[in-house]
Amino acid sequence: MTLDEQLYNALMTTRAMRRFTDEPVDDAVIEACLRAAVQAPSGGNIQPYQFVVVTEPALKARLGAIYLRAWQRYAPAVAAVTPPARDDAAQAGHDRSVKASDDLARAMGAVPALVLVLMPKIDMVVTDHAGPMDVGPTYASVYPAVQNFILACRAHGLGTVLTTVYRIYEDEVREVCMVPDRYEVVAMLPVGHPKGHWGIAPRRPATALTNWNRFGERRR
Repeated sequence: MTLDEQLYNALMTTRAMRRFTDEPVDDAVIEACLRAAVQAPSGGNIQPYQFVVVTEPALKARLGAIYLRAWQRYAPAVAAVTPPARDDAAQAGHDRSVKASDDLARAMGAVPALVLVLMPKIDMVVTDHAGPMDVGPTYASVYPAVQNFILACRAHGLGTVLTTVYRIYEDEVREVCMVPDRYEVVAMLPVGHPKGHWGIAPRRPATALTNWNRFGERRR
């Protein structure tokens, strides 16, 4: 397998990991993954992010408790509005996903490392004589770095998943890690050695989501 083939294979088989072993994660490996993260493109190369790597057990426990409380509020609210699955297989897949998310919520405080991704509360809209020009949200310059981090973790045999449910209680998360109010916490990524396996996750096919030239024009 060539290096290009290895890269494509990693892109196709990197999936959300929500269950981890107790094996520790070396700080140097996390630093290497963050070096990959900051190489992601950002608008005007502004790199509008900061990272907080949390490894102290007491801090992780506090963050884990906040996350679990958010999940226990969020999960039933989502379940109440989720339509019935189309068949038994789809229901089984949904149930597995919910169970994995619940397991993560209960174990979040014990994961080897938690990486918080911060973004300053800045407005990217500029104005000229014709009025405001909205060229997109700042998030567009942050999440590519998150994906680079996820892929770099995969290269080191580590698993992770982008989580945001803690944002229900984001002020408490900022307080735990002394994050200034001028920053949003836009992602929390648990990092550890996964119990699961890499593989192609079930997704809608690209052909079902791709329009050519005009919306609604498909190629089959």
